[in-house]
Amino acid sequence: MSNLKEEYIKKIREEIKAEMKLDNVYAVPTLSKIIVNSGVSAAVSNPDALNEMKEIISLITSQAPLITKAKYSISNFHIRKGMNLGVMVTLRNDRMWNFYDKLVKIVIPRFKDFRGLSLSAFDKSGNYNLGFSEHTVFPEVAQMYVDRVKSLQVTIVTTAKDKESAEILFKHLGFPLEK
Repeated sequence: MSNLKEEYIKKIREEIKAEMKLDNVYAVPTLSKIIVNSGVSAAVSNPDALNEMKEIISLITSQAPLITKAKYSISNFHIRKGMNLGVMVTLRNDRMWNFYDKLVKIVIPRFKDFRGLSLSAFDKSGNYNLGFSEHTVFPEVAQMYVDRVKSLQVTIVTTAKDKESAEILFKHLGFPLEK
């Protein structure tokens, strides 16, 4: 079991329950899943770019990603319906908790001039979307072998019912939100 998950179960969950004045432990919001995805625009002309991104995401998440396909044809971008265009992985359970711990303690502090993550990235359901313009902030990526910087999107899905309860959850889990 992940250290963060163990701490959540033993300590953090009770703190959130008391702060939100909830009666039941199962009503306390928690992390549900983390989705890491990337669209690979170079895959239109170079199918090897998709395999490279697949390797990068599997290094970062320790799980094999799925290849996503185009839903619609877009003639201006030379995209046809069903064409392979991106990769994504859904993390749950221990892998999710380990990835979240790494994200908060190692990756986010590597940002230059970091002052906290924006509160506007929450959606109305209490999920958080975080975009990375460079995949090189993850320590698993060897920077000497990087030929092009690629972007990633990380979506943290919670069981929170609204934005306010999700903010309380993230505050107790050590997520660096702006003041």
